[in-house]
Amino acid sequence: MNITAINPKYQSLVNRAVNWLTKYNELDNQRNVADSNGDDRLYAKLDKKCQNAFDKYLEYADELPSREQSQIEKSELY
Repeated sequence: MNITAINPKYQSLVNRAVNWLTKYNELDNQRNVADSNGDDRLYAKLDKKCQNAFDKYLEYADELPSREQSQIEKSELY
């Protein structure tokens, strides 16, 4: 999914934040499947990857103004 920044100078940061949020969502889906299957090792591995991906998302989101952050948070990705 592509989100257009309100202010074009923030587009690259918005793209990076959205990219990491998308990765987080994909990993979260895989983590939920591993949890449903009772695979504790895979769950722990994916949980760590989820935490890292969300931390990366937060790093980029923190550099954005609140208007840009709220636009991402209102999207279907969040």
